Amino acid sequence: QNYLDNFWPDLKAAHELFDSILQARRERESESQENNGKEYPEHLPLEILEAGIKSGRYIQGILNVNKHRAQLEAFVRLQGFGSKETG
Repeated sequence: QNYLDNFWPDLKAAHELFDSILQARRERESESQENNGKEYPEHLPLEILEAGIKSGRYIQGILNVNKHRAQLEAFVRLQGFGSKETG
C-alpha cells in the first residue's frame, strides 16, 4: 500500500487490484477462522458417504485432471463405465 501511495499515486488500476487482493485475503482469513483454522471444511463421515453412494445421492469414481489445463479441465470416471469393460 505504501509503495503504491508513494510511487504510483495516480495509477488507479494498481490501487484497485491491491484493494481486491486485500479483500480476498480478509475473506479467506475470515473463512479460515470459521473453520477452526482449516482451509477446507471436514469431509463427510464414511458411513454417510457410503449411504449416499448406495442411495444415489453421491457418485463414486476416479478423478482425472488434465495435466496441461489442471485449473480448467477435470472429470470423474464412474466405476463400471470404463471403455475396456463390456456388459
